[in-house]
Formats: sequence, C-alpha cells, structure tokens
Amino acid sequence: MATGIASGCGQLHLRKPVYLRNSYGNKAHSHSNVILNGTQNQIAWSSWVSNVLRVNRSSYPQCQVIKTNWKSRRGTIKSSQQRDGSVTRYFDFIVIGSGIAGLRYALEVAKHGTVAVITKAEPHESSTNYAQGGVSAVLCPLDSVENHIQDTIVAGAYLCDKETVKVVCTEGPERIRELIAIGASFDHGEDGNLDLAREGGHSHRRIVHAADMTGREIERALLEAVFKNPNIHVFQHHFAIDLLTTQDGSDVVCHGVDTIHTETKEVIRFISKVTLLASGGVGHIYPSTTNPTVATGDGMAMAHRAQAVISNMEFVQFHPTALADEGLPNIPSARENAFLITEAVRGDGGILYNLDMERFMPMYDERAELAPRDVVARSIDDQLKKRGEKYVLLDISHKPREKVLSHFPNIAAECLRHGLDITQQPIPVVPAAHYMCGGVRAGLEGETNVQGLYVAGEVACTGLHGANRLASNSLLEALVFARRAVQPSIDHVNVSRIDNGASSWWPRPVAPMALGDTVLNKVIRRTREVRKELQSIMWEYVGIVRSTSRLNTAEKRIKELELEWETYLFQHGWEPTMVGVEACEMRNLFCCANLVVSSALSRQESRGLHYTTDFPHVEESERLPTVIFPSQRNSTWSTRQLHAQPIS
Repeated sequence: MATGIASGCGQLHLRKPVYLRNSYGNKAHSHSNVILNGTQNQIAWSSWVSNVLRVNRSSYPQCQVIKTNWKSRRGTIKSSQQRDGSVTRYFDFIVIGSGIAGLRYALEVAKHGTVAVITKAEPHESSTNYAQGGVSAVLCPLDSVENHIQDTIVAGAYLCDKETVKVVCTEGPERIRELIAIGASFDHGEDGNLDLAREGGHSHRRIVHAADMTGREIERALLEAVFKNPNIHVFQHHFAIDLLTTQDGSDVVCHGVDTIHTETKEVIRFISKVTLLASGGVGHIYPSTTNPTVATGDGMAMAHRAQAVISNMEFVQFHPTALADEGLPNIPSARENAFLITEAVRGDGGILYNLDMERFMPMYDERAELAPRDVVARSIDDQLKKRGEKYVLLDISHKPREKVLSHFPNIAAECLRHGLDITQQPIPVVPAAHYMCGGVRAGLEGETNVQGLYVAGEVACTGLHGANRLASNSLLEALVFARRAVQPSIDHVNVSRIDNGASSWWPRPVAPMALGDTVLNKVIRRTREVRKELQSIMWEYVGIVRSTSRLNTAEKRIKELELEWETYLFQHGWEPTMVGVEACEMRNLFCCANLVVSSALSRQESRGLHYTTDFPHVEESERLPTVIFPSQRNSTWSTRQLHAQPIS
C-alpha cells in the first residue's frame, strides 16, 4: 500500500533501515530511518515537511457523496443510529484531547463549524493541568526573540529546526496575550507587570506563571470558554481507538475516529472533515512518570497505524526532579503518576545535594542547577548509581519563607501533607519520565502526511525541541501550533464533502462482552501485569543512560512480551476487532515502546536526551532528525488498524 509521502521523496536518502521485528523474531516490517540531505546545507526540517508532507489544498480528494445536502448546524449534533444500535456522530472538526492545544484550537475552529472534543477521562485530566512551571515567551524589554531562539537551540543540542524555533518564539508573546484575553490569570509583580520567572536553560526571565499551578489555571480558563461555546461539544470518557482512513491513490485520508465509552463500553464512531490529534504523550511506558494516567501514547500509536510519519522518538525527557516519595517522613501510598517538583524551584535558587549534603551540580556543568534538564537528570542519575542511593535533595529552605510559600504553594502543601516543610527541609527528588520530544511529524501548520489529519502539542514533533525540550516551551509550542493549524483546517473543511453514508465504509470494532466476566477479568489482570513488565524493561534498558547491548535486549524482550500477551488474549477468545480500554492502552504502549527503542538504536551518538555509552560524544554527521516512515507490512496487533482500509 502506497503512503502519502511516496512521491516527492527525491530530496531524501536512507541512512539505514530500522527494523521492528515481529513477535516470531523475523523482520516483518521495516521502518526506514530517513535523513534530510546529509550536508551542512541540508534542507530545513519545516521546509521539507511543509513541501513534502503538506496537504495540497487545491487537490483534496472528494469523498464519495451519497447525500450532498448535509450541512452542520451551529449548536446541534448530527448523528445516526444503525440497525445494530451502533451510533455515529458527524462534525466539521474533531479534536482528540482536551489539553491546551486541543481546547485552544477548538475555540478558533468553532467559529467555522461544529466541533467535537473527545477526551479519554474528565476534560481537565490532561498534561496541561499538571504543568506547574509556566509558559515561556519574550515579554520583557531586556529580553529578545533572538535570545529565546538561541536558548531553545542550545537546549535542543542543535537538532532543532531553526525556522520552527523562529516561528514559535516570534509568535509566542501574542499567543500569551490571547490566552489572557480568554481569561487566564497569571501572577503580576508589585509594578503591575507580569511576574516573569527564570528556569533552567533560559538566559532571561521569561516564564509566565500562576504560582506553581500554571497549567491548572490555563486549563480552567480554556475549559470555561469551551463550555460556553454552543458549537463545541465535549465527549468525556471517550477513548479514541483508531483513526478512520481511506486510500486515494498514493494518499491516505483521515475521516474521523472510532471511540469506546469507558463507562458504558459503547463503541461510538465520529466522522469529520478534519481531525486534530492533541492527545499528549507516552509517559506511562515507564514505571515512574509525571504524566497523568491518560498519557499512554494513544495518539502516536493511532497515527503510526494510520500511516503517519513518526520522528525523534528516542528523545524522551526525564524531568530531573519528581518528588521521591520514599524520602518523605510519611511515605504516601502508591501514586499513579509522580508528583512534579517544578523547574522553577531551581530557577528561584534551589540547590541540589546528595544525601551527605554535598552540592554536586557544579562538578557536572558550569551552569550548575540552571543547566538544561538532560544535563541535570544525567547528573542525578550518575550520583545515585555511584553512591547507591535512591534520591537526592533539592533545597530551597535558604530562601525567605514567605517567598517560598507564595511561589510554590502547591508543592509546599503536598510535601507538608506527608510531613515535610520545604521552608525548613530539603525535598527528596528523583528523575521521572516527563515529556516526549518526538512524535507525529508535522509541518509549520501542524499538517501531517495524512490528509485531513493535523497535530499539536506533545503528540506532535514539529522540530522545535530538537534533542531536548527547553523548560516551559511545551505549552508555548502547543499554543502556537494549535493556532497555526486553524486556517488550513478551515480551508480543508471548505473544500471537503462527506455524508452519513461514510459510517458504513469501515467495519465496527466490538466490545468484548461476549467473552463473559470471568474471561474478561483474567484478560484485564494479565494485561495489567504485562504493562508493569513493559515499564520495567523500558526503565532498566531504555532509561536516562543507554547502550547498544541494552537496547538490543529491550527490543528482544519487548517483542517476546508482546507475542506472549497477544497469544494470551487470542487463546482466551479475543478477536482482533475487539476493543477494551486496558487492552487498547496496552496495544498503544507496545507500539510506542517499539518506536522508542528502534529510534534509539538508529542514533549512533549521544545528543541531548539520548545518551549511550557506546557513542558518548556528539557527532556532527548525526545532526539529523530520526524519521520512521510507515510500512504496509505491520504484523502485530499494536501496529495495524483494526479494519482494512477501503479504496475511496
């Protein structure tokens, strides 16, 4: 099956194929690690994506129309019910995810049609809601866009796309002003101006924040605006299963998504002219992550199965300072996600010590605690391994009590809840999986190689972050690309047609109720055990410091575990078209774990977040993004769509 990028690839050459072996150990499908022109005059990332992957708006394939008079009506939901009781809903725009990227986009496109916001849990349960630090933007006359650009590129280990960085840093201030106009309230200083903080890797104070709960404030303001908008319909507890695609010559076209209601177990189909993926990251491929429980790589895995190009998956950012529960006076019960200790604590003067109260960061980097996250995380990891300890200490107690409590009320309250007063005692911290710099490859307008599919936020790989994300650039990127995806989405809607008959183009996934409660409970129990095993493998072999032998071991063990799990499911009566939340999440975690390992094996250098003992230095010849092209020969349940793609 041809893909949407088959034509126009003459500007590329292969470095070497990246193989994802099937469960039986044979090379079932290959993902080519594709490099942009390998000279110093290589074509820019954003230019290549925009020119090669960009949807040609003048030649959208016109889907077969059975009823041509279907039009969206403001404030109403168009839906149909099949004879078997299955439901299909129709919208102009579908947004998968309810974080900053999805909600900001929804508010704009709602001016031009009906919008469905599909979210896996409650609307507020997103990575945005957990973001403590803030949003970076140049809002001080002593700062400059050029400074922000330079800081971003340095932190990204010079793998960032310069055009993307320039766009984001230039447009960032206006996006912040729009957010304030929507209703987000940020901290101000005594002079009445925004109180701008500084974080690791930044040369100036440019972090807009709301104490240490910035994400929560942004999420509140956006959700409030979304719920007031009659053209936006929020579908909570709807887990996206697979994108609905067709093949038109060499082009793959997206028409919507299948979902399962996580409470009723009803399968609901959403048909649309445009789909925005804003589903967040994949932190739960690791046992300890600051991500919410919904971050299981669903968007990246769905896009991969739908033939989208994936890039830079080896660059997993481990936040250096998650709260180490075992170091608290009163150890809390097991958490589903680690509690984040924001970068701003170090930005405000916090100092890192080992358990002997020896300051260690100056030994690793002249920037000490203000070094970028990859440097700080590796330094902490080195200390822990050398000393055989489980956490280090982050001390902010030398700062005035009032300042600490006013800047970090959420952190102070959480620690005090477990017997630790951060104004008097150091905070026990340890690195945890935090952010995926790679994802679905996007152009400057959020476009992908799949027509009708746009991406924004952590699920996307725009080229902004390069090999390591600069602190507080994630919310900024989400705002900028959510806004940039609006106009091409509107253009697509204006030239696209679709109809009620589209719902019958794909077979329906089915809930596994026919298996019975006893079998289902066994499947769910085994799936949860497998999930923990996968997370353990990823932490042990694909963590902060890697090696080729350990990555090869991870690849082998993951494939064996995936085969064992799939075999268990199908021996217990599971069918490939069956869908359940635990099983589909596991499917997505396997898919993303394999993408991370394959990408890591292909990079033979240490750059940014990817550090390998076999290639400990930066190699200029390797300063190119990792690109995984789609393949038609995906053989495992995690890498193929539940339904065959019909020809439109």
